[in-house]
Amino acid sequence: MRIAVIGPAFPYKGGGAHHTTELAHRLAAAGHDVTLESWKAQYPSFLYPGEQTIATPEGEPFPGTRHALAWYRPDGWLRTGRRLRAQDLVILVVLSPVQVPAYLGMLFGLGGRNGRGPRVVALCHNVLPHERKPYDVPLMRRLLKGADGALVHSAQQAQLARDLAPGTTVRTAVLPAHLPTPGPGAGARPGAPEGPWNRLLFFGIVRPYKGLDVLLRALARVDDVALTVAGEFWGGTDETRALISSLGLEERVELRPGYVPAAEVPGLFARADALVLPYRTATASQNVFMAYEHGVPVIATRAGTLADHVREGVDGVLCEPGDVDSLTDALRRFYAPGEPARLRAGVRPVDSEPHWSAYLEQLLTTGPLVTSGTDGEERTA
Repeated sequence: MRIAVIGPAFPYKGGGAHHTTELAHRLAAAGHDVTLESWKAQYPSFLYPGEQTIATPEGEPFPGTRHALAWYRPDGWLRTGRRLRAQDLVILVVLSPVQVPAYLGMLFGLGGRNGRGPRVVALCHNVLPHERKPYDVPLMRRLLKGADGALVHSAQQAQLARDLAPGTTVRTAVLPAHLPTPGPGAGARPGAPEGPWNRLLFFGIVRPYKGLDVLLRALARVDDVALTVAGEFWGGTDETRALISSLGLEERVELRPGYVPAAEVPGLFARADALVLPYRTATASQNVFMAYEHGVPVIATRAGTLADHVREGVDGVLCEPGDVDSLTDALRRFYAPGEPARLRAGVRPVDSEPHWSAYLEQLLTTGPLVTSGTDGEERTA
């Protein structure tokens, strides 16, 4: 099958770029003729305040990736769509509704849903953002109605897509692990003492829906536990620093603002008893898989699909989203005598192969399939 994947790739950073690139590699490994179309300018800087790109690739770039798309060149959107008309399948990787105008331009260039052009699937990491703008709903509704189908990562997201665009074919698949993994021994602590290190880790971009403020308030109620916060701060660090000061946590909270290169990730996890995911809302999080790859338990809320991947009392502890009391209780349960070591012993790296196999199967069968009848005429199944 001739497949075009359209989405971010190196030099863009983060989970979306890693996933798009890994998806292209896996489709090619399955025998498909794959083209990866990426961006030279994905978002205007005022909509994405952090650094969008990195200088060194994290993982293997997909050979022959094109970087022709720009948010400010609608003519390029149309040309890309026209150039891809000969494909059998076009996959639009949706990370934000900000991408949708470009994707609608490509759909127009592809010729629309006429039954003879390529099948188009919207691969939605989030159907709608956790923190929404007035234009998000109309843009996503237009895209979902214009595509032949959508692939999402949770039942809740599937229902949201169907509500926006009734009649759209929507399939659900677990988002498989796709972030760079550590090398051998990356999680080891040479010479480290037995027992807990009394340090937790909050990792990844800091946005309000991720609940760092809830974690800080819970931490203030638990003695002798420190926290490292490593990642880009969406709106700067001033508000977080003020909260830390008001809670008297200056000596216990280490802020490491900025993107964390893959080479530095093992060192962060090597200093942590657990990764904490205090999310108010969630779709899926690669950070659970990343923690387990490093041998680290997870303390998470039951938001989204997080609870599907954390086994309460086996390799982590669960609590309710947005609830300081519940998270405080989870921290205390985690640090009960002997618990950090017992939960660490229960951690196992996730086998991503079954997830990827199911993911590709769902992706390749999303939307109407064009087949040939006995008379040679194309028909839509």
